[in-house]
Amino acid sequence: MTTRALFPTLLFEADLATSQTWGTLLDDLLAAVSMLAEEDKAGQAWCKTNRYPGYTSYASLNDLPTRASAFAELKRRLDREAASFARALHLDPARRLKLDSLWVNVLQPKGSHSGHIHPQSVISGTLYLATPKGSGALKLEDPRLPLMMAAPPPAPDAPEAFRRFVYLEPRPGLAYLWESWLRHEVIANTAKAARISISFNYA
Repeated sequence: MTTRALFPTLLFEADLATSQTWGTLLDDLLAAVSMLAEEDKAGQAWCKTNRYPGYTSYASLNDLPTRASAFAELKRRLDREAASFARALHLDPARRLKLDSLWVNVLQPKGSHSGHIHPQSVISGTLYLATPKGSGALKLEDPRLPLMMAAPPPAPDAPEAFRRFVYLEPRPGLAYLWESWLRHEVIANTAKAARISISFNYA
């Protein structure tokens, strides 16, 4: 009997912390995030109205790479990683991907982000800047879940690729990239400090 794997769901991991200049970039990004959280009145208002537990520039600023050199440098690095992921996915090279949006997230203690996808994008991802212990995993959901009907759950010791949900523990410098149709959520932050990340979409 032959078993073949079809329709894979790929997760791409990029460890930016291995770069010799990561420490400087991390400091610059944290400073830029702090500045935005303090000065972005529109973003603060959106967070208050929508009960976002912390600060995000998601609904207020769409030009971060032109606002601070740290974001511009991050864009250059993410462009390379997204291109590598697109090759791993065997996407049509004639359809070049472009960074469509980039936003910061400062998730305060007890904050979470319910399950969602990123419509009208091809690749999405998150880079972590600050992840105090207990600040919450990234939860990925098997995209076939709504179609499984009477399928029994996998065995408790099933390999990661066969589980219905996968929990990823973030750490500073680590970026996860996935196809934008993959449903994901952020588990509640049980730490005593904020979890800081930068999310992005490629279209």
